[in-house]
Amino acid sequence: MALLPYLWTDTNYQFIIGHFLFNIRYKLSGAPVIMKKSLREFQPRKILVRSTNWIGDAIMTTPAVRTIRENFPTAEITLLAQPWVADVFAAGPHVDKIIHYHKKTNHKGISGMLRLSRDLRKEHFDMAILLQNAFEAALIAKMAGIPVRAGYKRDGRSLLLTHGVKIRDEIRKKHQVYYYQALMRDLGLTPGADELFLQLSDEDMAFARKLKHDLTPGPVLGINPGAAFGPAKCWPSERYGELAALLHKEKGVQALVFGTAADQQTIETITGSGPDFIHGLAGKTTLAQAMALISVCDAFVTNDSGLMHVGAATKTPMVAIFGSTDAVATGPFSEQAMVLEKDLECRPCLKKECPRGFECMLHISVEEVAEEVRKILD
Repeated sequence: MALLPYLWTDTNYQFIIGHFLFNIRYKLSGAPVIMKKSLREFQPRKILVRSTNWIGDAIMTTPAVRTIRENFPTAEITLLAQPWVADVFAAGPHVDKIIHYHKKTNHKGISGMLRLSRDLRKEHFDMAILLQNAFEAALIAKMAGIPVRAGYKRDGRSLLLTHGVKIRDEIRKKHQVYYYQALMRDLGLTPGADELFLQLSDEDMAFARKLKHDLTPGPVLGINPGAAFGPAKCWPSERYGELAALLHKEKGVQALVFGTAADQQTIETITGSGPDFIHGLAGKTTLAQAMALISVCDAFVTNDSGLMHVGAATKTPMVAIFGSTDAVATGPFSEQAMVLEKDLECRPCLKKECPRGFECMLHISVEEVAEEVRKILD
């Protein structure tokens, strides 16, 4: 209901509400609905896949995107994605085109959503598969005139879907990779391998290999101290610095510290422990370059974040430090990863900030993390 006042203030509200109310009248009127149960019964020429909005989530959808390609090998598959996740798919073989969803600029607000819908309508898509769970994703697909709209029945959007899937209770208890693959299965597709996929361009890999080569001899340790969700997911930055200094003393490690410009202060704290061997990359790489660099690291230590999932996809040996979040649902989906976490009654709390003194993270010592990194490097 909170959506309606927002729509009502826009001059284009009649168009959007008209779509929505028509759908309700059609479904409730008893009018015949010609619907095929399985998406495989269709022969779509053009498919729109709506990506998730965060890097980690996008990585966890890569098996599902591969499943879509394997089930529709001759279709043209276009991904609708926020600009910052596009690099996850740009060099891979499973999508043919990427359309950027500029939610904060060109596609901002109702008028921007209408503009995007009109542009999508011109593409004449036969089918939309919505990996993103929001009401908005289904509304855009409906307004774009896409006749087959498939996704999970979430966020009050069931009436906007022609092929809605109810989330099964057992799926809620599994990793997100299985969550997206279960959607594919319940839509009648044959799921492919439950394995993350990330292909990077030759140019980005060459950049990464050169940077690694230019460092003084010694193993390269990747450090990822940030997390978009909030500070409850972050191991203290001082401890990352102590870890890098300890491993440099023992094994001659060179450390690369990943992050965005917003992580600059955190990264400066870490590099202060050894400016000669700890190299901050805040705001100095594109996402594609950062992913390539993670792929060439000899070991990777990370919080629960998007780049953790990149490391899992590139099969980089890693230590993932978990505090407030649930490693069963969103842990690194890789046999090359180990998770460090403490068994406390308060976790996983899934809170952005800890109300209990940050015990889950402070109980994980530098020596514990160092010992796991030693096992990787030895």
